[in-house]
Amino acid sequence: MGANAIHSAADARRLARRRLPWMVFDYIDGAAGQETGAARNRVALDAVTLRPRILKDVSQRSLATTVLGASAERPFGIAPMGMCNLSRPGADLMLARLAARHRVPHGVSTVASTPMEKIIETAEGYAWFQLYFSGDGKGTFKLVERAKAAGYKTLVLTVDVPEVGRRPRELRHGFKMPFRIGPRQFVDFALHPRWSLATLFRGKPQMANFEMDGFEFDRTETRANLTWDILKRLRDAWPGTLVVKGVLDVEDAKGLVMAGVDAIQVSSHGARQLESAPAPIDVLAEIRGALGPDYPIYYDSGIRSGEDVLKALARGANFAFVGRILQYAIAAAGEAGLHTMWTILSEELSIAMAQIGVTSIREASEQARPLP
Repeated sequence: MGANAIHSAADARRLARRRLPWMVFDYIDGAAGQETGAARNRVALDAVTLRPRILKDVSQRSLATTVLGASAERPFGIAPMGMCNLSRPGADLMLARLAARHRVPHGVSTVASTPMEKIIETAEGYAWFQLYFSGDGKGTFKLVERAKAAGYKTLVLTVDVPEVGRRPRELRHGFKMPFRIGPRQFVDFALHPRWSLATLFRGKPQMANFEMDGFEFDRTETRANLTWDILKRLRDAWPGTLVVKGVLDVEDAKGLVMAGVDAIQVSSHGARQLESAPAPIDVLAEIRGALGPDYPIYYDSGIRSGEDVLKALARGANFAFVGRILQYAIAAAGEAGLHTMWTILSEELSIAMAQIGVTSIREASEQARPLP
């Protein structure tokens, strides 16, 4: 069974669960607390309905759009995800090649398994660097300078992790970054030999951006000292486009606009941080209403299909980002699985557009309104 066994995100997840060590799957798949936040995200997305329209010529449809003034072949890109090479060796560069092929932004995580320079080169420039502020900020601003030197034009500051959320599934397996192997993990890996042998051959996944800079990143280190003043420093230091990711409050969104942020990303971090956070799809329309029609707003969290992308556009997003379902597909069937999943998302979106009587992403954003 390979890519031809993937017909939906659920198929990719099922295959990934079978092929990955328990510890790795639960790191990718898990959410905060008892995971009611993740369930809430899904329920909220499922509750959004779209209005079917009939007898319109929708035979010629385009998924092309623009994001931050650049052309993109899809209205969705690749969300930043840490340690992607855990899903399969080389996953970071599979995602980068996909971004280049479809001219969509690839969110490159601070804790990527591959150096940021290599990723943006492979992505042919279609890459945004996602930044965590941590510690006293010295290392953070060093990463900013590296991103600038590497040619990144867009910086995405993630602000919704003042402390790392507790994810019991990770804790039960003893998951840590940097990656450490103890007796429990050894047994887990022994029971998943295909993944283990491939990973052993290519080398243990590392947080590559910190290896090169010669300082360590502690995933559990507090980020609680990130403030509006530091945001101002970052705005002054970054000459390119600045996006702030992890916004779920209208007043915060207004403050970010006033602070000179170029775009915001409505996100609950995939419900991985605060279990009680509202579903981002519910907040999205409120923020759009408060900021008006022209300010760039992006969306991520919980997307599992092309119809979910259309729902985000209908609620006011200009662009969406897809996360862990791409890792499921890579784990399930490598780069072929990734391309299959991307094709599925594209086809689901295109078919849904036909059903609601629109032929372009602009038209979808204007007309795809939820039923009352």
